[in-house]
Formats: sequence, C-alpha cells, structure tokens
Amino acid sequence: MTYSVGSLVKARGREWVVLPESEESLLILRPLGGTDREIAGVLPSLENVEPAQFDLPDRSTVGDERSARLLRDGLKLGFRSSAGPFRSFGRLAVEPRPYQLVPLMLAMRLDPVRLLIADDVGIGKTVEACLIARELLDRGEIQSLAVLCPPHLTEQWQTEMAEKFHIDAKLVLSSTAARLERDCVMGESLFDRYPFLIVSIDFIKSERRCSEFLRSCPEMIVVDEAHTCAQSHGSGAKQMRFELISQIAKKEDRHIVLVTATPHSGKEDAFRSLLTLLDPGLKDLPEDLSGQANEVHRRNLARHMVQRRRGDIRHYLKNDTPFPERFDTEATFKLSEEYKAFFEKVLAYVRETVKDDTGTEFHRRIRWWSALALLRSIASSPAAAVATLKSRSACADSANQGEVDELGRRTVMDVGDLEQAETADFVPGSDIDENGSESLRRRKLAAFAKEAETLKGPKDLKLQGAVDIVKDQLKRGISPIVFCRFIPTAEYLAENLREKLGPSIEVESVTGKLSPEEREDRVNRLGSCPKRVLVCTDCLSEGINLQEHFDGVIHYDLSWNPTRHEQREGRVDRYGQPKREVRVVTYYGIDNQVDGIVLDTLIRKHKAIRTSLGISVPVPIESEEVVEAIFEGLLLREDQGSVQNYLPGFEAYFKPKKEDLYSRWESTTEKEKRSRTVFAQEGIKPEEVAQQLEETRRAIGSGVDVGEFMKNALTSLKAKVSGGETLEVDLSEATTALKDMLGRTDGFRAKFSLPVQDGELYLHRTHPLVENTAAHVVDLALSGNPEGPARCGAIRTDGVTSRTTLLLVRFRFHLITTRGDKTTPLLVEDCRLMAFRGTPEKAEWLTKEEAESIFAARSTENIYPEQAMGFVGKILDGYPNLAPHLDQEAKRLAEEQLESHRSIRKASRDKGVSYRVQPQLPPDLLGIYIYLPEIGGNSR
Repeated sequence: MTYSVGSLVKARGREWVVLPESEESLLILRPLGGTDREIAGVLPSLENVEPAQFDLPDRSTVGDERSARLLRDGLKLGFRSSAGPFRSFGRLAVEPRPYQLVPLMLAMRLDPVRLLIADDVGIGKTVEACLIARELLDRGEIQSLAVLCPPHLTEQWQTEMAEKFHIDAKLVLSSTAARLERDCVMGESLFDRYPFLIVSIDFIKSERRCSEFLRSCPEMIVVDEAHTCAQSHGSGAKQMRFELISQIAKKEDRHIVLVTATPHSGKEDAFRSLLTLLDPGLKDLPEDLSGQANEVHRRNLARHMVQRRRGDIRHYLKNDTPFPERFDTEATFKLSEEYKAFFEKVLAYVRETVKDDTGTEFHRRIRWWSALALLRSIASSPAAAVATLKSRSACADSANQGEVDELGRRTVMDVGDLEQAETADFVPGSDIDENGSESLRRRKLAAFAKEAETLKGPKDLKLQGAVDIVKDQLKRGISPIVFCRFIPTAEYLAENLREKLGPSIEVESVTGKLSPEEREDRVNRLGSCPKRVLVCTDCLSEGINLQEHFDGVIHYDLSWNPTRHEQREGRVDRYGQPKREVRVVTYYGIDNQVDGIVLDTLIRKHKAIRTSLGISVPVPIESEEVVEAIFEGLLLREDQGSVQNYLPGFEAYFKPKKEDLYSRWESTTEKEKRSRTVFAQEGIKPEEVAQQLEETRRAIGSGVDVGEFMKNALTSLKAKVSGGETLEVDLSEATTALKDMLGRTDGFRAKFSLPVQDGELYLHRTHPLVENTAAHVVDLALSGNPEGPARCGAIRTDGVTSRTTLLLVRFRFHLITTRGDKTTPLLVEDCRLMAFRGTPEKAEWLTKEEAESIFAARSTENIYPEQAMGFVGKILDGYPNLAPHLDQEAKRLAEEQLESHRSIRKASRDKGVSYRVQPQLPPDLLGIYIYLPEIGGNSR
C-alpha cells in the first residue's frame, strides 16, 4: 500500500506521520507528537504498517484553559515542517531579528539567488546567509551547499550552521581532506560524497583541487569575506580566488551568496568584479548612480545587494536590537631612556641600510623590507625585536623582485586580505645574509638582539603601562582582549600579565601557532573563568565571535591598516554582546615615530569617518602603499638633529601624499553615503516584513511564546519556577518523567532572547530542553496521562456572553513542487483554533480573530468535573455534524498555504515551477474546550 506524505500510519504499537523522504519500499516516520530525533525507517515488507485514525478526546478527562494553552503551545513549538510563509523557520535554533528577514525576502525574489550581503560588522551576516540556505533546503530547491571562506573561519561556520540551522557540514581543509577522502568509493570525490561542506578557499584554489571542486560543485555557494575574492590585476592568490568564483558563477542556475562587511575597498574595478559574479550586466554600471536618469541602474543593482548600518536596523519595525555602546579612549606611553637609545641606534642603522645603493634593485628591495620589519618589531616589543633580529628574512629566499614585494607586504604590512591568516603574525625576520654568516651586518644584528634582550621587563614602559590598563579594566568588571601584531609579543605580554595579575586572573594567549580547533578550545576554556584576559594576534580579528566572554579591546600594537582595528573591535562590539557597554583602548607611543605617524595619518581619520557616517570606509588605496610612502620619507630623509616626533623635512615631504590620500578617502566616503541610501533596501517595505513576521510567529511561536510555555509546562510538572526575564528553574521536586525527558536533575537559569549572561541558557524553540518538554507535554496529553494537559474541558469566564466551543485542530498538508522533471514533496503542519457558538447541529462559526480572543480569556470560577464532562459529551456526540466544516477548512487552508508558499518565491513563476497542496483528511481534532458565560449569563 502507498502512503502519502503527512498521512497517519500505525506501526510498532504507536501512531506515526509519514515524512517526505519516504519511498514505497521504505517509510520514513516520525512519532505522532514526537521529535525529529525519534524519526525511524520502517520496511513495510518486514513490519506491519496500517492506516491510522486519530482518536477523538476522551470526555472522562477534563481540564481548564491552562490545559488548552499548554497543549496548543506544545504542538506549535513541536512543529518542524511548520506552516507560515517560510518552510525553514520551524527548524531554526535562533529567532531571526526582523531586519534579518530582509535579505531572505530579497533572495526569494531571485531565481537563481545571486545576492551580496554587505551589512555592517556585527549585524549578523552569517545568520542572514544561513537563513537563505536553510529556506532553499527546506523548499527542496537545493540538496547541496558549500561555504567558501578563509581557513581560520571554517570552524565558526561549522558551529553556526550546526547549532543554529541544524546543517551538519564537513570541514575541507588541508588537514582534513585526506581523512574525508578515505570514506569515498572508487571514482568519487569528497565533493560528491558530502552534501554540506565548509571549504577553505585557499585550499581549493590550486589547479588540481579547483578542477575537482568545479566538477562536483554544489547547487548553492556562500562566499564569506567576499572582498578577498575581487578581481586583482596580478598573479596573486586574490586573482586565483576570483577566477575560481567566476567559474562557479558560469553555471546559470547556481545560487551564490556573497558575504562581506567591506564590499568596496576603494577600488571601483574590484567592486565591479564582485557585482559581475551576481549579474554580468552590472559590470557597465555608471560610477555615479545618483539622479533620476540612473534609477533603472539603481533598481537593478538593489535587486542583488543589501547594505545596512547599525543605525538602519537598530529600531527596525519598532523591534529594538540591543547593540552595545562603544566607548573609545586613548592611552600613551613613552620609551624608557634605554629603549629610546636603542631605537635611535637601530633607526640610524636601517637608514644606512636602505640608503645603501650597492647591489641590484632586487637586493635593495630585500634590504628595504628587512628594515621595515625591524622597525615594526622594535615598536611592538623587545621579544619581537629579538626574534626578528635573530631570524632570516623571508624575502632573502625570494626568486625575483615581484616575490620580494609580495612576501614583504604579507609579513610586514597588515594587508587587507590575509592570504595566510595562520602565519600572518609570525615575525618577519631582518637578516638578509648576503655575504655569509660572518658578515658585518650579521654581527650588528646579533649585537642588537643582545641589547634588546636587556630591555625586557622593567625597562619596557610599554609593557608596564599595559599592565596598569588591564588591571583598571578588570577592576571595572571588564574582560579584555589585548591585540598584538606578532606571536613573540603576545606570548611575552601574556607571560608578564600572568606574573603581575596573580593566580586569581586567568590569562591565555592565542596566536597563529595554534590550529583553529586549538584556538577555539583555548578561548572557550578561558571563557569559563570568572576573571579573564585574552592576549592574541590578528588571527582572531576576523569573523570570530568573542562577545559572549569579552567586552573590552586593547590595541597593544597599532595596526598599519585601520580596517583591522575595526575588525578587532567587531569581535566584541556586535549583536549578542550581553554587556551594555564595550570599552576600546588605543595604546600608542608618543616618542617612537612608528606609532605617531600611523596614528595621525590613518587611525584617527578612519575613526572620524566612522563617527560621521556610522560605518567604516576602507583606505581608498592599499594601506601598505601609504605606509611605504610614510617610511620612505622617514628613512630616506637626512636626520639633521635629534629625533623628534617627525624628522626635519618629513612633513613637507609627506604633506602632498597625505592630502591626496585624504581627498580620495573623502570622495570614497561620499560615494559610500549615496550607496547606503540606495542599498539599505527600502525596496522591501517594512509592512511586507511585518506581515510575513506575523504569519510566521502565528504558525510557530516567538521567543515570548517559548518563555510562557516553558514557565507553564515546567510548573505543571512540579518544577519550581521563578523569575521574570530570566527564569530560575529548580527540578528537585519535578516529576521523574520530566527529569528523564530533559536528561537532567539539576536546575538551570534561562532566557528566551539574546543576549545571555554567563551561566544562562538561551532557550529557543529547537533547543533540546524546549523540544523535549514540548514533546513530553503533547505525548502526555495524547496518551491520556493525568500528569499532562487534558484534551477537553469546560471553562466559565466573562470573556463570552453565550456558550462558545473552541476546537484545537491540527492540519497536515502534502505540498508538491514540480520544477522541470523533478518533483519535491514537502510536509506542512499547522495548528488552528476554530470556534463556534451554539450546538454542533446549528454551529455559528466565528472568525480566527474571535477564536484567538476567546482563547485568551481566563476562568473566573470552577465547573464541577461531572458537569464539564456533560458539556464535552454533547460536542463529541455531535461531532459528525462538525466534521464536514473541518474538512472544508482544511481545503481552504491548503489553498492559503499554496498561495503563501508561492508568494514568497515569486521569481520561480517565470521558471516553469508549479505547486500544488493536498490536505490530509480528516484533520486531527486534538482538543475541545467549552467557554461558558458567568452565572446569570446565557449558558444555553
């Protein structure tokens, strides 16, 4: 016998719902009222399976309006194949903010989906991208998905997808690929075998891996940090990434979502290259999109791009999103006399080195980068200075001048796109070893290294000042992250902080020497300590969320790329930060020329633009070009006096370069202002979002509904519950069955919206505690267990003027999508209240709004159980008169579901996609609750 999706069957002594994955030879079943973890496969050829009919309520077990609410909320929260406009929302382990629906609604208007999500740092772009992926999966439009991202972000994507979206993705890295391939059969690629992947884009950009990936490329691709994949006119890794994504985009029906907080790096060509991945026609857009004449161009681009500041969404739909307030301060230090003397000696040496015009241009470039590396390291710490002085320069092994400059920028500068984030914090080295190991240069470097060793500790006033800053933050209750540029600096600082702060403060260092897994473990372990300090390099500055455990940032080393400062601060200053304030300290030296120049030229200008515009605008040229120009002036100008803040003649040299930079930066800022106006997505009207949000919440519930349900359900099952926004739960006297179902006997503290504090659980609708409680409540009701809510009852209330009956009805629908020769079956479940006045034979049916209003009424006096059973009995006896109307309502709701499903995916109408919905009849009557007016009213 063939069973349709959503039909009821009986097997193994219980009732089950047939799921869409079923085939004639193998039924995939979920227990009626059970969870997805209880799904089982049944072979009808081996086990007895027969059609089932849902039983009507038992009139001998009656309750009150609390039973009705518990049963209705338990059902609603238990739905995974839920009704409402979006197929995916019943499976989410996060309640999206209203503004996060905008990219989803925008994506659903595109077929294929080609979208650039360019929201500001900390708004939740990962959630927005995953919402789109989850919706396409649950609509049956895709079966495979890959996220391409930098290697250090792969674990975070894996965690987010698993914990919030129930997508179990495999990591494809150089360290995991061989193990994954061992499970493949002959001729099968790992990209064929695993439907959900998170792939290091730098791992697959090589020719062999790239070809393999393109042959088996999934139906949907998400590209994180997409700005690192813009076209670059060179032969570097960035251009290889662009060519890979370009090849992926050539398949016209592939869905592509690009994610970045910095889509426009100041280079118009690079930005346009990203747009061509979405639509090749966007390549020829006019540079200035303002004015009436360009409205068509603006609308075309706005179909594919959403870009919003925090100010755009902070109060979206009158729903406040709690971003923390950021407080910026500056702190300074002076070099000790010994350190200053050392700095001047090294500065004189490197000036001499870079002015040395002997050798080829190739050798002069090596000396240039080695000199910059040495200055950078000395400004960071004695430990970094020692390591650099003792290490061979990476540039010394270069094959040509182009490779020299590429290596130099990667190891000395804070390039915007870290191509090897795992090693970007290693010291660059200064020994170029041109003339053998006994060269004069090597002896000088060795002597400098010995002197640098003596500067550690008390003579390092930068270190001493940082200790005081950290102590002050800890006294204020702040848990800071201290960002350093180099691994030796981070380890040196962490060691000294441990010594100075004492055993009551836990200090950990995280650097590129650790694998991504080790970094995550170390951060999580530190997060469990009551007082903590994290010292790290920029291996933690991008994409990694640290707001749960930390609320302060100290820039121990200034970055030479101001965007990197914004990325560091964005690790704690983001949605989900439980503290109302985050503190940022920019720490710099006032008498070492390195810090002063970078701070004045780049950092303060960047902050001023952010304050004015509300978002960061990257330096409109490569920041390393600016810094090179700065240090060219610093090192090549004659020193005609003592070392000052700027050397004599430097300001005159650099002023035109600075003015040109600021002019271009201001021009980019003006463009960004206009862009934000166009792409804040006013095309998606707030009232559209509000309507979809309301339909979704009606179908599956909100965080408020979860909170009310958990409070009422746990109380009804003998747990002690107290508190308001934060729930305090004591399970010591709760029922044994509840403890077994929850898998715990201890109490817990919980909230039902983000952010949460340490020691609090965030309980969303798919959290195991919520899911198990909902399943337990529904199972108790359906089995007639007196510990659970009764499926029927009579209530006397002032909310009605005549006898009114509420029916709690579950509807199941089989939704079929046909795209070409492919048919996708889906299950949709809905729970509705239906109300009528009078008797079943002469029922006067009410609207859904009237039914909800009556359902909200509270009992004013008790009704004797015998009397309540009599009222319920009359409804049960007359049920055959009600059944035709319930069937008719199922058919009406099927049409409603069809239109809702179709309306969200408007773009598919032009692609030959058709939909149909079949209601499973009869619907399930779960509850009968009779509302009677108070004595003296009409109780006919």
